[in-house]
Amino acid sequence: MNDLIERLSNRLKQPLPGPKAHMLMMPKGAEQSRFDEAKMAKARLSSVLILFYEKNGEVYIPLTQRHDYGGTHSGQISFPGGKWEESDPDLIFTAKREANEEIGVTYEEVNVIGQLSDLFIPPSNFKVTPVVSFSERLPQFEIDPYEVKELIEMPLSYLIEETTVKQTVIEFSNGFKLKTPYFDIDGRIVWGATAMMLSELKSVIIS
Repeated sequence: MNDLIERLSNRLKQPLPGPKAHMLMMPKGAEQSRFDEAKMAKARLSSVLILFYEKNGEVYIPLTQRHDYGGTHSGQISFPGGKWEESDPDLIFTAKREANEEIGVTYEEVNVIGQLSDLFIPPSNFKVTPVVSFSERLPQFEIDPYEVKELIEMPLSYLIEETTVKQTVIEFSNGFKLKTPYFDIDGRIVWGATAMMLSELKSVIIS
């Protein structure tokens, strides 16, 4: 994992692929307004934590599945994270705090490497900052059952492997259908904003 961390530390200091990578995993016909800087400037702030850790000789990233509550992002798979609070000194702290609350990762074990490009999510009016980090030890996960339905430990190899990228049609409760690319993670559909952020992460890693 040391080589990965060193490569990311250098690469995240350079210009990021941003929308070019995001669009590879963007749902077909989705709003281009997610790249509208004026709308992003007025959006609510949030951040997510991308945490690398090593287990049994392989590098993993934790993802979480939300409960089916009927809301905008109901049942979706995402990184641990959430909205910025006024008591948070910055968005890095927000990502750490949310990861601690949702999956039990301690503040001390999160070593921040850098950040990916901000991503605007029109349906919820959030601008999300992905914080890239690593843990030198195996995290002792403890999920909050109210916030998280399931913890998913995704091998980094799944992200790099081209065969995990597939296409599907998402059907919503109101009957609306949306064609979208997604990452197939052990039969789970990882799409939308999370897939777009993973796409940029993948681009940064392999570049």
